[in-house]
Amino acid sequence: MSEPRRIGVTIDLKPHAYDPALHPELFEGVLSRRIIAFFIDLVVIMAPVMLVAIFIFFFGLVTFGLGWALFWLLSPGTVIWALIYYGATFASPSSATLGMRAMGLTMRTWYGAPCYFVLGAVHAVLFWLSVGTLILPILLLTGFFNARRRLLHDVLLGTVVINGAALASVPPDYPGTR
Repeated sequence: MSEPRRIGVTIDLKPHAYDPALHPELFEGVLSRRIIAFFIDLVVIMAPVMLVAIFIFFFGLVTFGLGWALFWLLSPGTVIWALIYYGATFASPSSATLGMRAMGLTMRTWYGAPCYFVLGAVHAVLFWLSVGTLILPILLLTGFFNARRRLLHDVLLGTVVINGAALASVPPDYPGTR
């Protein structure tokens, strides 16, 4: 008798790397520190944008108004700058934005791997789209109803934000420390 033929793709589902029941310290105070980290990141993103806007204004004065035509570049430039900022900081060894680093947070995939550039950029796009479409309350409320304190865009992308300092105290054989 022949064996049944298998068709399709095999999928290797990995377990969640960070268990809130075993290591609750990984998730303590994450939501409140994330909010503060967001405002720090907002300042980091907007400071160069404001400097460019001031430059364009004065350039427009010097060029008798011709330089003010550059203001149309400010909006797409801000989007590009924010995507590069989020992508590059999440792809860094700390896997966190500057605001998250200041608050002692790090982002990982649900199976424990550090973030990468595209994941960081897509994470930012989903967050800003959710803020722009006024589903911010739903976005934030999801963090209160799950043990890992994941927000809606974290769940959709398969990421988790944890305490970076607490991660160092987790045993080396713990799945998320690879």
